[in-house]
Amino acid sequence: MLPDIGTGHRGWARDVFRQSLRTSQLVSASSNNTSGRLDDPENQKWVQDLIRYILEGRVIAASYNIALLFILFLLTVSHVCRHVIDRRKRKNIERDITSTAGNAVPETAEDGENGADSSSSSTLEGSLLPQPIHLRLIHFKHDHVDVERQPLLGSRRRPQRSIFSFISSLLMYQPSPVLGRVLPSNGTSIVVAGYYGLNIFAHLYKLPFEAKHFFAFADRAGFVFIVNMPLLYLLAAKNQPLKRLTGHSYEALNIYHRRVGEWMCFEALVHFVGMVIWRLCLEPEWLATESIWHYFTHPLVLEGIGAFVSYELLYFTSLRSFRERWYELFLASHVVLQIAALVFVWFHFFTSRPYVLASLVIFVSDRIVWRIGMKSVTVTADVEVLEDGDTVRLSANWDISPEDLKRAPWRVFGQNISHGWLPADHVFISIPSLGGSNALQAHPFTIASAAPGLGGIATRAQLDLLIRAYSGFTSELLGHARLSSTVSVRIDGPYGSQDPLNALRASKTAVLIAGGSGIAVVFPLLWDLAITHPGRREIYLMWVIHSRSQRSWVSADRLDELRQAGVRIVIPRPTVEVGRPNIANYITGIARASVADIGVVVSGPDGLNRTVRNTCAREVRSGMNIDLRVEKFGW
Repeated sequence: MLPDIGTGHRGWARDVFRQSLRTSQLVSASSNNTSGRLDDPENQKWVQDLIRYILEGRVIAASYNIALLFILFLLTVSHVCRHVIDRRKRKNIERDITSTAGNAVPETAEDGENGADSSSSSTLEGSLLPQPIHLRLIHFKHDHVDVERQPLLGSRRRPQRSIFSFISSLLMYQPSPVLGRVLPSNGTSIVVAGYYGLNIFAHLYKLPFEAKHFFAFADRAGFVFIVNMPLLYLLAAKNQPLKRLTGHSYEALNIYHRRVGEWMCFEALVHFVGMVIWRLCLEPEWLATESIWHYFTHPLVLEGIGAFVSYELLYFTSLRSFRERWYELFLASHVVLQIAALVFVWFHFFTSRPYVLASLVIFVSDRIVWRIGMKSVTVTADVEVLEDGDTVRLSANWDISPEDLKRAPWRVFGQNISHGWLPADHVFISIPSLGGSNALQAHPFTIASAAPGLGGIATRAQLDLLIRAYSGFTSELLGHARLSSTVSVRIDGPYGSQDPLNALRASKTAVLIAGGSGIAVVFPLLWDLAITHPGRREIYLMWVIHSRSQRSWVSADRLDELRQAGVRIVIPRPTVEVGRPNIANYITGIARASVADIGVVVSGPDGLNRTVRNTCAREVRSGMNIDLRVEKFGW
């Protein structure tokens, strides 16, 4: 809205603007009590046209959220349909486990033995023959089949290429980094581009592209910023309904939260710069304020500058380079700046208040009501420095009733970790005893232990977190673990989505690939597939480790239990010794030998994730049905 533009012959324009924008209806200057000060019919028409453009733009921008709700409805329908189909597949696979081929103890390729290349080669090319091939050859021999006349890959169905497989492959593919910046998959980029396109349409539709009405362009930028606020805070909330509606939890949607924030900061910049250009260059002389100082010191403008600075600082402190160097400062500034920004916007722009209020409700409900009031619990945990000297295992255990475990898949927002968790969930931990600002910090870690399962009157829950020390909080925790074996921990959670696990359980071939500490994500999924919900499926695990000391992150007894359950485990020689294994050949070998749908989950550094994603994309293009989930590091 225009600031106070003075009195006298300019006053009528001020009054018409204020009344029109406050009522969202065009007020005629001739009906205003300032009609005695009308000095030029052309000026009156110009003001009325500008107001009309502004009000029309606000209706267009407000309808943007209706479009978002429609898109959410389509995504929900798609998720429900997929859930029904996957549930039927899971029941078929897990109905009769007695016929599961994986119940026999398979050969295991580990540390370069029994199938892994034991030479100094940096890859595993030609050395990791997928186990289904071995099983089928044995089966042929027992049935007295002439093996020489059988194809190498057995009776594998021929993949059927189609336009759908081509499109799926294209969407799954992830381009190489550009200027050191990791790019998302093509599918994600298309969704982001669609979001930008929708916002550009909302900004430019029916705008008068004339210098004399440039104010409408700058005002529309501010309103597009405003209508995006609830979406920004909803995507940032740890407790949100979007997980139930789409199947994706907040960490999977975090990339969209960042893109929304970046777009809002861009629109704020356009709004700010546009208003400055208007005042300095394009505002009619008869409408201009008395001085530049008078304009920039007006409360309305100062409140706008405060909101602009707050959100721009939020953007810069949210950059990955900043988060990695000063994570604690990022956490603190994110809370303070958001509150300040909401206050400034509330006073700057009265039309924004419904959107600010909705954002504030989301923010306060998530941060205070759910996370602090209902989802936090304090436990005494054991801490142990592992073999590599830079990793701490934080462990806690307690009894859980079977009733709590039965309700776990349907948990409400308020359930805390004491009632159990699900595979691949994560928590935020705070350790006030470390001193300083640690009481106010909450750091995320994936639960590296298996989720508790039903059994007896009470079940013992064993929660393990693998925490690698870098700087700040993790470094202080490592120092504490070297001096003491216990610590009091406040745990906020659990959080997460069962979408990766559901995709694996609905597939007859499950492939899990972990890079380094990515085993914390993969191991609970693997345990659920093999132990908690066994079925007629083949399960593979490849764990790429950097050094031999990282083997201590998962106990040998647990790995042996998985082998006995039929999991085919491959742990190549450490990359520090022989370089990176050939992940692409490993996946291709399994895909070419498979006779059923394949579910793939990968968790590791960006390079590993991209290799797995693009290998799966190539196989999908050839006609294979692969359901891929990528669990990324970082927040």
